[in-house]
Amino acid sequence: MLLRSMFAQNYRSLRSIRMDLSGVNLFIGENGVGKSNLYRALQLVQAAVRGNLAYEIAAEGGMASALWSGPRREEKNFRIKFEAEVLDEERAITFRYRVEAGLRPPIDAAGFVFEPQVKAEELSVETGSRPVTMMKRAGPGIMVRGTSGRMEEYPEQAMTSETAIALLGDAGHYPEVGAFRRLVDGWRFFHGFRTDRDSPLRQPCLAVTSPLLDQDGSNMAAVFATLVHTRGDTVELDRAVAAAFGGAKLSVPEPGEHAEFGLVFPDFPRRVFQPRELSDGQIRFLGLAAALMSYRQPPLIALNEPETSLHPDMLPPLADMIAEASRSSQIWIVTHSEVLAAAVEARCGSRPRRVIRQGGATWIEGMRLTGVIDTQDE
Repeated sequence: MLLRSMFAQNYRSLRSIRMDLSGVNLFIGENGVGKSNLYRALQLVQAAVRGNLAYEIAAEGGMASALWSGPRREEKNFRIKFEAEVLDEERAITFRYRVEAGLRPPIDAAGFVFEPQVKAEELSVETGSRPVTMMKRAGPGIMVRGTSGRMEEYPEQAMTSETAIALLGDAGHYPEVGAFRRLVDGWRFFHGFRTDRDSPLRQPCLAVTSPLLDQDGSNMAAVFATLVHTRGDTVELDRAVAAAFGGAKLSVPEPGEHAEFGLVFPDFPRRVFQPRELSDGQIRFLGLAAALMSYRQPPLIALNEPETSLHPDMLPPLADMIAEASRSSQIWIVTHSEVLAAAVEARCGSRPRRVIRQGGATWIEGMRLTGVIDTQDE
């Protein structure tokens, strides 16, 4: 599965931006240029697919906070818009999904005054000559392509806080909708990890086989136990840990009721250092290792400022893990670190995209309006 392009309009600092994407997408720039808004826009596409787009926008401050922050003309229907184009390479199917959200009209009695309202959606698929619309929603009404091949009115209307793609996916009768939802639902976003004393990363967890890391890292011990005791192959993980921690080894006992882990350092070969004893940078690196080297890799891994709290010596091993993960997952990285960006470029051959402000809006240096990056100087 490959996310081929994304589009965002009227969201925070994103006035209107469309980007073609590749296997490894590396974004670097100064504070305040909007790097994290690009990351968040992609995350909100997943929120729409999961049915909680309105909640996610409300949780970040509501539409007043989420709408384009720059000057704008008075528009009757000013909306946030997101689009994603996803290629299912195995079946040679391209999915295109668009969703729009806005405020409640003053005369509309439905919904709460300041809540984000889903206004429009469309899902199309393309297998050859031209795209075919599978679902289209305008307001509460939903049209969907039925078994006859014709667009039909769906018997249930969507509430203003619901997305049609989630409603139809839950119905279970529309395979294209379900396939797209599964593809996007598999994306994983890691916006840093808590490293305080009570961080989930520092706690034992229930001993349940865990092929993927939860986004808060709460099952990290189980992810390591799954690699060690189920897969039985931790060569790459062991190499990364040793490189980051001066030859240290990960200790993962066979789980009982709970899964646990620790580190053994060369200077103290008979002592296992427990997670509560590790530094913030050490525990964060282990979280990134679990995210990037889990038993089963998600189709897309997005990391927001993964270098936070890491010692500079940890950045080359982190780049090694990113390169290894990119063999089976699409990668999206937002970073401040020139060192990490250079290390990832050296290992993956992916040129960093420099995020800038252009006319007050977030933009990519050297990118055309079509979303193609100018590479003439490469």
